[in-house]
Amino acid sequence: MSSHIVTPGPYRATKLWNEVTKLFRAGMPLKKHRQHFRVYVNCFSASVAVDWLHELLKNNSNFGPEVTRQQTVQLLKKFLKNHVIEDVKGRWGMEDLEDNSHLYRFPSTSPLKPIPKCSPVKRKKSISVMDREGFFKFRTSKKFDKEILENVDPEIQDSPVESASSETECSRELTEDDIQVIWKNVTLTHLQKLLGSWCLEEVLNPAQVNPPFIVYNMTKVNKHGVVFLEDKTEDLPHWVLSAMKCLANWPKYDSNQPSYPGFERDVFKTVSDYFYSLSQPLLTFRYYELFVNILGLLQPSLERVAVEALQLCTLLLPPASRRKLQLLLRMISRMSQNVDMPRLHDVIGTRTLLVQTFSRCVLSCEEVDDLDELLATRLLSFLMDHHQDIMQVPLYLRNAVEDHISYLKSLTTCPGFAVAMPTYSFCRQISTHEFEEQKLSVSQAALADLLESLIKDKNMSVKEKKKKLKLFQKEYPDIYSRRFPTTESEAQLFADKPKIKPPMLLSIKKPKTFSIRN
Repeated sequence: MSSHIVTPGPYRATKLWNEVTKLFRAGMPLKKHRQHFRVYVNCFSASVAVDWLHELLKNNSNFGPEVTRQQTVQLLKKFLKNHVIEDVKGRWGMEDLEDNSHLYRFPSTSPLKPIPKCSPVKRKKSISVMDREGFFKFRTSKKFDKEILENVDPEIQDSPVESASSETECSRELTEDDIQVIWKNVTLTHLQKLLGSWCLEEVLNPAQVNPPFIVYNMTKVNKHGVVFLEDKTEDLPHWVLSAMKCLANWPKYDSNQPSYPGFERDVFKTVSDYFYSLSQPLLTFRYYELFVNILGLLQPSLERVAVEALQLCTLLLPPASRRKLQLLLRMISRMSQNVDMPRLHDVIGTRTLLVQTFSRCVLSCEEVDDLDELLATRLLSFLMDHHQDIMQVPLYLRNAVEDHISYLKSLTTCPGFAVAMPTYSFCRQISTHEFEEQKLSVSQAALADLLESLIKDKNMSVKEKKKKLKLFQKEYPDIYSRRFPTTESEAQLFADKPKIKPPMLLSIKKPKTFSIRN
């Protein structure tokens, strides 16, 4: 079956569920089976369904080759629970499914999950920094700030994105809050540019973004780029950190470590138990939708964009979560590449075991999401392979913010100049009714302008102008009637045109002619 890439946007997990459901129903081979002296048509066994769906998921660009057979079985169980499939006796919901020869079939209708409609239409009200292509080219920052200061709209201050307070006093110094808001807005603006045309606000509440987290994650790092915590109570317990170092540097960490058989498995279980005991995943419940949509960028042609987007998204995390994520990725990346690491499982390979063990510790939804495990596996695999670039502090972001702050500070030294902090906004939400009204008024205003340009065009001949006006009247009678409410008003348009008198020769009577024959 062909793989359809579900692009980023709101409710992406639901769209992925519907996509897999449709592919499974359309492509799963159906046959005649005999069971318990009865014949069942158009059905399939559980084990054959696992084989077919497993191949589908591994070759689907939305999930990838890291999907395991056990995960496929779990997905089929969720299909049975949601009545995507049923057993041959019509039972579903509370029934269990195993990787065996039990027979199943498709119900007459497949219940796709409804995708909620976005009731408020998001539309840009005024100037938006996101539309400014040169925002991060701060060599021209003076021109940029001048434009912002001239065009700042006071009504946008009600936007969900916090804006720095606009002071009108001369020579106002930038406060710490001003600087933090600049960090936040620059980060979110660049993230919006990376993610493309869909609105970032649909998967992220900007009001929940904590600017001090961004500043801390950018500035409080050690020489290896790992965040260090001033509050040690939020850090990893020393025994967990010691266990992680042991696994990351196996077998060179400590010559005094125990050497009994299975010691490495006990250490691994100690680390995994700790991460499973955390109250929420490392990427936090708050940013679940955001990271699920980043998964839409995990295509070969968009790999660089995905890395940069994840680099910015991980800056939004609480510093303690970012530090734990960094250390976990460093550990599992080294373990997966360590040829001297003993097998931690009798059947599953080391990399697969690491991904399966820690995926839900990294990404999971606070509410029930049937594709949680598959999406988390896909994301953690990518994080493992690119963690050095993703968890690196983006210097371009720091330079952009510092240049911007320096310029704003330079404005405060100008006597008599009032510094207004620029406002960066996302889209202001308006109702569907307002959107339709605005769409109608804007289009009608443009058509009215077009009509006026036809009327005032002096280079157009009278004949051509009448032809075009007649065509306009036929296509847009309402607009035409507003401009020319009566026939007299229309006639006045050409009233000043002098009528051309017929040539004098035409008025001369033709002389009578006589025939010679007469």
